[in-house]
Amino acid sequence: MNLTCQDIQYLADNSHDRISFWVSFLQKIQARQMVEIGVYKGHFAAQILATCASLERYYLLDPWRHLDAWNKPSNQSDAVFDEYLAETRARTDFAKDKCVILRGKTTEVIEEIQDGELDFAYIDGDHTLKGITIDLHRVYPKIKPGGWIGGDDFSQTIWQHATRYEPTVVFPYAVYFAEAVGAQIYALPYNQFLLKKAEPPAPNHAGGDQSAFEFIDLTKSYQDTGLKAQFNPDEILKRKLAESNPFGKLWRRIVKLNRRDQ
Repeated sequence: MNLTCQDIQYLADNSHDRISFWVSFLQKIQARQMVEIGVYKGHFAAQILATCASLERYYLLDPWRHLDAWNKPSNQSDAVFDEYLAETRARTDFAKDKCVILRGKTTEVIEEIQDGELDFAYIDGDHTLKGITIDLHRVYPKIKPGGWIGGDDFSQTIWQHATRYEPTVVFPYAVYFAEAVGAQIYALPYNQFLLKKAEPPAPNHAGGDQSAFEFIDLTKSYQDTGLKAQFNPDEILKRKLAESNPFGKLWRRIVKLNRRDQ
């Protein structure tokens, strides 16, 4: 499970999308137990289960229900989420002996997983400040020392969606969290991040601090971990005007395509 920065760089350089990166990564660390937080329709789970033979248990954690306090585009009615859950079950049925469905918010069901049980957690759920805070804090104890947490929507802009939605704050909050717990965190292509949980020092260890925080930007594009510039009123006004004019939808599509190419 001990990968170097060079190993992770190699995996990133030889991936063509987020799925291919995580498949290669999980194969490399020979992950046996993992959780996916924010499963949606089960596409990610199905591809990981189909290609990572070492996996023995895969927790699928998702509320699959409408959340009144969640102001994001993916929030749907309970009936729609029932359909999404049915799709997830169908897509992962070939590996149902490995799957454990945890239907509920992270705070409601995470304790079904034992502390120190997981080799890996993938977070792709509620990307708001509240959501990423809860998900990181509650899943971290479930990870083995030396294990890993990965995630999606490590967006360089908090305005990932229109300004009428709650901002996306996976970046920079995940970086702040890594510093708080003394962990390494990597910025990866395809708006992904990877955090390594520090291993406890060996007895009578005479070396330096092995759990020191480090932000390793493999994309060379995450320049500012502050939020002041993004909350600048002029910047917000420009975005709102772009959203309201006839070409707003085209503008958002261009921005989305540019991010996907990064």
